[in-house]
Amino acid sequence: MTRTLMMASLIVVQGWILASAQSATTAAGIVYSEAQAKRGETVYTRDCASCHGADMAGDGQTPSLTGKDFNLQWSGMPLSDLFDRIHATMPADNPGRLTPAEVADVIAFILNKAGLPAGAAELPADVAALKQLKYAAPKP
Repeated sequence: MTRTLMMASLIVVQGWILASAQSATTAAGIVYSEAQAKRGETVYTRDCASCHGADMAGDGQTPSLTGKDFNLQWSGMPLSDLFDRIHATMPADNPGRLTPAEVADVIAFILNKAGLPAGAAELPADVAALKQLKYAAPKP
C-alpha cells in the first residue's frame, strides 16, 4: 500500500512539473503590439541609439541588442531579466530614468527587430508577469 501511494505521489509531482514547464510561454509567441513597438522605437532613438547604434548592433563595449550575440545571451531567459537590466542600468548616462512602461516599450521594439510577430496585447511592464515570458530567439 505504501509503495502504491509513493508511486501515485511521484506521478502527481511529475505531472505538476511538466505542467509548470509548459505554462511558461516564450516571446516567440505574440506578446507585444505594433503600437507598443513603435513607442519603443521612439524611446530607443531618444535614449539608446547613441550608444547601441541606430541599427542596434552596439559598438565596442556596448552590446548588440539584436542578432546572434544577443540571441545567445538572452535565449531561454525570462524577459524579466532583460527588463531589470534595462531598467536598472539604462540609459548609461542616467540609469533608472526610464519608466517601467518605457522599458516594456523598448523590449517590444527589440522583439520586433528580432522578427518576432506582434499581436493585439501589449507586453506588460510588470516584472512578475515578465517572469512567465522567456525570450525565444527566432529560427534562422
